[in-house]
Amino acid sequence: MAHTYPTDVLVTGAGPVGLTTAAELRRRGVSCRIIDRLPARLLFAKAVGIQPRTLELWDRMGLLRAALDAAVPLRGQLTYVNGVEQPRLELAVPPEVPYGFAALPQYETERILDEFLGRFGTTVERGTELVSFTQDADGVTCRLHTPSGTEEEVRTQYLVGCDGAHSIVRKGLGLTFEGAAFPEEYMLADVQLDWDLPHEYGVRSLHRDASGAVDDGLMCIPLPGTGRYRASMTVPPDLSTEARAATGSDGVAHGPQGGPAPELADIQAVLDRLSPRPATASDIRWASVFRISHRIVNQYGDGRVFVAGDAAHIHPPTGAQGMNTGIQDAWNLAWKLALAVEGAAHPGLLASYDVERRPVGEEVVARTVRHAKEGVQADPDDRLTVLLREAQLLVGYRGSPVVDPPGEGQGPRPGDRAPDCGGLTRQIASYPMRLYDLLRDRDHVLLLYGTGLDELALTARESSRGRVEVCAVLPVDAPADATDLPACWDAMGEFALRCAAEQPTAFVIRPDGYLGARLSPPSPQLLAAHLAAVFAASAEASG
Repeated sequence: MAHTYPTDVLVTGAGPVGLTTAAELRRRGVSCRIIDRLPARLLFAKAVGIQPRTLELWDRMGLLRAALDAAVPLRGQLTYVNGVEQPRLELAVPPEVPYGFAALPQYETERILDEFLGRFGTTVERGTELVSFTQDADGVTCRLHTPSGTEEEVRTQYLVGCDGAHSIVRKGLGLTFEGAAFPEEYMLADVQLDWDLPHEYGVRSLHRDASGAVDDGLMCIPLPGTGRYRASMTVPPDLSTEARAATGSDGVAHGPQGGPAPELADIQAVLDRLSPRPATASDIRWASVFRISHRIVNQYGDGRVFVAGDAAHIHPPTGAQGMNTGIQDAWNLAWKLALAVEGAAHPGLLASYDVERRPVGEEVVARTVRHAKEGVQADPDDRLTVLLREAQLLVGYRGSPVVDPPGEGQGPRPGDRAPDCGGLTRQIASYPMRLYDLLRDRDHVLLLYGTGLDELALTARESSRGRVEVCAVLPVDAPADATDLPACWDAMGEFALRCAAEQPTAFVIRPDGYLGARLSPPSPQLLAAHLAAVFAASAEASG
């Protein structure tokens, strides 16, 4: 057995979640290996919906342009019941949200993330599988099976399992994965459709029997390329996996199943029954029969080992929540791991990953199951709330041990997503900026709204050992010499409006774009207390 040099973090699974985890670690200078048991990336259009919140995170990473170049807009959904058109669902976000909904096949998402990761000198180690692991107080010892057929032992500080619904990491930790499988089976296909429906809209066509129950269905999501869609539909009896073993040895029935794949004639037969307009299918790139389960782990990690994405939660694809939720898992965990590797994290910081993300996973599983059975239209909340929740813009961490109590008042509170705004000007630039422009490619940022707050910059730097960047946001009438800090002016009043800042206020924005603290009036003592819950004490960090 070969023995390799230690690495800070081993990530197993090179789907969107694992690639995001590795990229965010490498972007912060953490040494990382990422392995995947498959010899090559699969050209499957499984997860295709990209939520506005994911685009915001990609903006902060610096890979947004590549995603926008490859994606197509997803402007809404056309729904038909027994051939009769229902009210159109428009996916129009409020003007203060910088990005709309998009569609991008998973293989393209993985390509973009893979290329981004490569900028940091890290590539996916294909054909390499985690066999087992043990952990102790100082690290994790992992046993890998390599493409050459040999075994390799790797010593790492942390292990992150992004290895899907049948996760080896989850099983190795002994975590429960409670839930069940839906009895229905579906066909999934990446196919070209020739019809006269607008391409930037999803199409959902249902058939209800005499009792009103849905007994047949078709769902098509647009993909890049003329007339291309990811189509899902009820499986015909001759392709059913019911007569075969449709679950793995772990009893989890989720994802593509073995056996004969659907052919073009199978897809066309469904279109002939359910398409609201004459339609012809052609150029099928990939198709499979698949099953859906809904499950969630009892905890997102133990000690130095963590799970994320499908390894932690699986559920119906309704609303394109799964991959996007997993990407947010990765973001939440990666910045905390980076501080822990550096010895700069408060001892309780890594535990906040489970505290913050598992309630999100539980809500997503419950909601997607409900929507799969009843439809999104049955959601009791108003349409804007439903839209923002589907966009994952309402995810928050109020009550987390590493954010301040929300307190009273208007505007975003600690634990909430920091809103974007425009109209910020700087002395040299001749064009206005967005708040997200200031946050891009930064980790912790202290925004000081108002004048006379420069002393807080020293507190932030001392409490974090220089890991918090500071920027002043000044009222439009503030003089040029109002601060010695890097500054911008709220020329249109949008920052004050979106953040409900009516007096001098300090905002601590975390690497994942959530408010850790909102201090009004600000004080060095309150700022130091907040940062002490995130960062290690100076003696620990230097030890």
